[in-house]
Amino acid sequence: MSVKTTHASVSSNSWGRDLILLTLLIGVLFGFMLGSRPLAVPDEGRYSEIPREMVVTGDYITPRLNGVKYFEKPPLFYWLESASIRFLGVNEWALHLWPALFALFGALMVYGAGRRLYGRRIGLIAGAVLSTSLLYYALSRVVILDMVMSGLLAAALLAFLLGTHEPPGLSRRFLLWGFYLFAALVTMTKGLIGILIPMMVIGAWILILNEWRILKTIYLPSGLLLFLIVAAPWHILVSRANPEFLKFYFIHEHVLRYLTRIHKRYEPDWYFIPILLLGLFPWTAFLVQSIRHSLPASWRERYGQRDALFLILWAALIFIFFSASSSKLIPYILPVFPPLAILIGRYLAAAWDRDDMPGIRSGYAMLLVIAVALAAAIMAVISHIIPLETQQFGTYLDALVLILISGTVLTWVMGQRSQRFPLAFSSLIVSTVLFLMVLNAGSVFADRNSVKGLAMVLKPRLQTGDEVVSYHGYYQDLPVYLERCVTVAGWTGELKFGNGIEDVSRWMIKEETFWQRWQGPATVYMLTTKDIYDRLCNQPQRKVYLLAQTDENVLLCNKEIRP
Repeated sequence: MSVKTTHASVSSNSWGRDLILLTLLIGVLFGFMLGSRPLAVPDEGRYSEIPREMVVTGDYITPRLNGVKYFEKPPLFYWLESASIRFLGVNEWALHLWPALFALFGALMVYGAGRRLYGRRIGLIAGAVLSTSLLYYALSRVVILDMVMSGLLAAALLAFLLGTHEPPGLSRRFLLWGFYLFAALVTMTKGLIGILIPMMVIGAWILILNEWRILKTIYLPSGLLLFLIVAAPWHILVSRANPEFLKFYFIHEHVLRYLTRIHKRYEPDWYFIPILLLGLFPWTAFLVQSIRHSLPASWRERYGQRDALFLILWAALIFIFFSASSSKLIPYILPVFPPLAILIGRYLAAAWDRDDMPGIRSGYAMLLVIAVALAAAIMAVISHIIPLETQQFGTYLDALVLILISGTVLTWVMGQRSQRFPLAFSSLIVSTVLFLMVLNAGSVFADRNSVKGLAMVLKPRLQTGDEVVSYHGYYQDLPVYLERCVTVAGWTGELKFGNGIEDVSRWMIKEETFWQRWQGPATVYMLTTKDIYDRLCNQPQRKVYLLAQTDENVLLCNKEIRP
């Protein structure tokens, strides 16, 4: 009895130490330079402005973008961002905080589930793999819903899988209730995929295993009640306040978005293949081996790999589901990363103590090939987007490529020697972390699409009664940095729906109305593109005065600017 108690105590202590250590290390990785980059447009501006307006108006039921009803997404992410704004203010660090926290949450969930299913080493490796995957790291720093959704979906599916391992009792009940709770939170973050994806994955798993009796043991009545308690109230309240919500939200934003090209985001069926292969870097080199390692040897042996089969179905069905959609965006593929991280962790852990692990040496060679190709792509793509105008940027690119190539070469060299897999793995982790941090540091060069600089020039000049106009476009980050809504002239775009169901004519104006105000007595500021500014300069009847400019945009005033 004393031996069991001691073992349990040691295990409990290692859980605590691991969680603290992983939280610190991964937290530093995701927190590095978190608030250094201006908001990217359009997405980061949009998903920051909606919660900012919630805080200002006190209306947390009806989302609004620049004062216009915006029903594309449920409000959980907006509520989280509203809390950041309320307690930390409107700043880049506060706005980027929640994606980073949920990236950390997802990594810890993968560690915990990997450890419970397969052992401590696999859990640790899986957490490291997920945290250092290129796309996962990149999206941990972007103010969009997908990282929050991915973390919650991972929590839901892992809670379900772990719950099926528990005997009847409190542990099983709480894990499965956790599944319903997290599925409801996914629904409150990204909509009906919080219902559809779990049903799809779990249904396929049960069908393949032919274990329909599981449905009798997952507390369906109480679980569905818990799901509805969390997910239903907002949908009811927003529908009562906005009768037009149901049709737009469920038909336009779910059915038509998936089945048609209404959002003009169509990509070919193979679109997510290169995104997955690049986004999983550097672990792409071991992806095929990892899946092969976890596949059952035959149909009869599928029961012996039931957990791995669940993880494979999770990744494969989500990949297929979004590949079949008529609307595709890069972040959609993010939910496949947690299960793949556990599968890769399982394969790499098996290679830890053996030199003859099938596929490991070819993985090192593939890693080197991918790194060289990625280095060439970095030089070509980034140099095209941001011309080498400064020695500082050129030095940055050199450092980025040097870390990428030297790290993978060192990993390859280590991997060729016997009993050196732990050193090769450590080398790959360290070099990848350095690469990601240096890559992130380069974000200070990538603010060309942001109008933060112009907003910071304008903000201290604004007086009561002044009007700010976004002309022939909508700069999504402008109202965030000005901390006020702006007038939009000659453009509707994604604000068209709200513009059609309520009177927003005061700040969604037509061309002629704008020029009447421009020529009036009030001070009016205009943000527009340089091309439009050049055209206006050739129209003598249009008096415009330049206040500030960037490479892409200009800030104009209808009155002559005094020093």
